[in-house]
Amino acid sequence: MELSSKTCVPCRGGAPPLKGQELTGLHDQLNDGWEVIDEHHLRKEYRFENFAEALAYVNRIGGIAEEQRHHPDIYLAWGKVRAEIWTHKINGLTESDFVLAAKFDDAVAPLVG
Repeated sequence: MELSSKTCVPCRGGAPPLKGQELTGLHDQLNDGWEVIDEHHLRKEYRFENFAEALAYVNRIGGIAEEQRHHPDIYLAWGKVRAEIWTHKINGLTESDFVLAAKFDDAVAPLVG
């Protein structure tokens, strides 16, 4: 099953964050551009033609985050958006972080398509 078709599962805490091969396997399923930083969080920067397109993307992924009940750090600047995703409850990465990342990639297509 493709990551973007899954639903984020709320973390109850107590589970260990993903490490090593588990992270690599999920990272390999994401589109280019996603970085795994210190086995702790995911980061990607998206580029747009102008501020309005970047803002529209922020609003789109904000809606996805709210729908999935999984809230990343989102940074907006003229022509670019950076998303940083991790599960705060365990201070690391879970499968749901990769699911959200895949959904963010799917959301960009209608804007730059």
